[in-house]
Parts: sequence; structure tokens; C-alpha cells
Amino acid sequence: MSAFSFQTVPHLLVRQGASAELGALLAPRFAARRICLVADAFLNRSGLLAPALASLHAQGFSTLVIDDVTADPPDHVVEAVVAKARQFGAQAVIGFGGGSSMDVAKLVAILLPGHQPLSAMYGIDKIEGERLPLVQVPTTAGTGSEVTPIAIVTTGQTTKSGIVARQLYADIAILDATLTTGLPRAATAATGIDAMVHAIEAYTSLRLKNPLSDYLAVQALRLLSDHLIAACDDGHDIQAREAMLLGATLAGQAFANAPVAAVHALAYPLGGHYHLPHGLTNALVLPHVLRFNLPAAAEQYAELAGHLLPGCTGTAHEKADRFIGHLETLIALTRLPLRLRDHGVTEDSLPRLATDALLQTRLLANNPRPLTEADALAIYRQAY
Repeated sequence: MSAFSFQTVPHLLVRQGASAELGALLAPRFAARRICLVADAFLNRSGLLAPALASLHAQGFSTLVIDDVTADPPDHVVEAVVAKARQFGAQAVIGFGGGSSMDVAKLVAILLPGHQPLSAMYGIDKIEGERLPLVQVPTTAGTGSEVTPIAIVTTGQTTKSGIVARQLYADIAILDATLTTGLPRAATAATGIDAMVHAIEAYTSLRLKNPLSDYLAVQALRLLSDHLIAACDDGHDIQAREAMLLGATLAGQAFANAPVAAVHALAYPLGGHYHLPHGLTNALVLPHVLRFNLPAAAEQYAELAGHLLPGCTGTAHEKADRFIGHLETLIALTRLPLRLRDHGVTEDSLPRLATDALLQTRLLANNPRPLTEADALAIYRQAY
């Protein structure tokens, strides 16, 4: 066995209703009593935050809710949230919501106590110093941000940049499936497929793939593929919701250690230019990237087929082809529109998207097969 390193959050709690006990859970863990809770406006308006806030108040916490986080948060939004948290005197941070809210919470926790500007943090291991106490509470089953050391920020008009550093791991991630019930079908589908992409790309990553990340990726894929359609069909199926939430977290732990690749590299420009949800952009390009990777990754796709499709036989290429077909069937059953043109993407923008995809060198370095700009353009055309 080759030597490897594996990191994850130190504490993971999986319990239905845990968010309504947030104050009691955190009181013995943190001396801090001034907490900044980062969310989006919908969560605050919907009342989903109310039980958690009541629990924090009952335990003597003073809480500032900052709910103006937007999807794919731009750098100026991050800096505005940090300014509000600093004025409040926040001593700890809670991310409550989807990936964007949790990513912003990570950056608030690291920017508040330090003097390093956000602009100096982009890349891998560029963060200096330590952060405030950080808690993550996901309300979607997709990004896995609650257990990753990664934050994604929109820089400029259309470009997404990543910040990757050990300081961004939370102190505790709380998985409460009741927070995800009632999530609309399209959001359930897109976030679920996003999590599946994390697992697949971790399993086939050219860099840092290891036995623990492989095991987590396989378990995540089993949970996600077995429960995705049930969660889409019935938003209140709590068993399916909890399985999806755990699957997304396991996939997050996998790709936090064995990083994602070309599916994400091609998805990011679609989000940057067309402001499409990240999970949806992954779903749109996933089958096409997998087929591009077949010459280099057939053995690994065949192994995944063996885990997901009992009785799957044939050559490695045949089993890999069945694996990709299985994913295509699942995506179709979610009823997401599956062509780029269905989402307002114009054909004349495809060359620009391909150019921008090649800027994602951090991600493309992990892809099992080298990808050129011409390859990216061909994939976008297939997806169009």
C-alpha cells in the first residue's frame, strides 16, 4: 500500500432534530457567546432557522444572523459579511444552509481574527493563521461543504476561484435530515447529482486517491444512487432524505482528500456565465466527461459498476459503459432538463466556455485523462 494522508472534521453528529438543540450542543464546547450565523434570506424568511435560534438564545448565546448570502457568492459579498460580523464582535461562526452559506461561513471564520486579505488566499494552502470556532449545518444533500476544507468564490464577472486549506475544516458538522424535507424536486436532484459527481471524481482522481477516500466514495454512491429518486418523488421521505444527506457528507469527505476533476472544471464556467446552480451544471456535463475519460478510467468505472449493479459482467469497458448508462438513467428519472440549450446556454458561447474551463488547472490536474481546449469544446457540444 502506498503511503497516504487523510483528514476530515473532528466531530460529525447525525441526528434528526439536532438543529433544534443547537444551543445545548454547542454550550459545553465553546466559551464564545457571540455567534455569527451565516445563511441565505429564504432560510431566514421560511422560519427554518427559528428552532436553532431559540435554542441558542436559551443557552445564553447572542446571535447575529447574516442572511444576504447569494448563490456562488462574489468576493465583495464575502467581504461585506465579514464586515458585519466584525462590527458585531463575533467570536464563533455557524454556516447554516447550502454550500454557498457554508463556504462563506468558513471564510468569515478565517478572515475575522486575521490580517490576511481574501485576495491572498486563493489556491492551495495559502491561508495564514487560525480561525474562529466553526460549526456547519447543511440544509441540502449535495455540496459536502460541511466536511471539506474548500471554499469557492466568484471573482470578477464570471470566474470561480477556490480556496483550499486545512483551517477551513469545521469543528463540528451537524446532519439533521429534517432540515432537508420539502426541498423542491429540482434542487433535490441537482444537489444529489452533485454529491454523486464528488464520489465518482474522488474515486478516479489522478492525485491523492487512497483506500479511505475510495471506501467513502463507494459508500456515498450506494446511498445516493439507491435513494435519489425516492427523495425526488417524495420530499418528506425522511429515510431517503437522511440517506442522501449522509451520502453527500461521505462524498465530501472523499473528495476533500482525493480532489475532483474535469466535471467540475467544465461545470464552473456554466455557473459563472449563466448563473446556473452548481449541481445542475455538474449533471449537464457528467455523462459526457465520463465517456471522454473512458480510455483512462474504464477499470475504475467498472469497479464502481460492480458495487452499484449486482450481476454486472463483461469486459472492463462493457461494465464501465453500463455504469455510465446507469447514471444517465438516474439523471433522466429526476426529470431535470438535460441539454445546455434547455437552460439558456447559447451555442456561440461554447468556445468561450471551453477557454474558461481550461483555466481550472487546480481541477484538471486531477483528471484521469488529459483534457485540451478542443476536448472541452467537444464535450460542451455533446451536452448542447
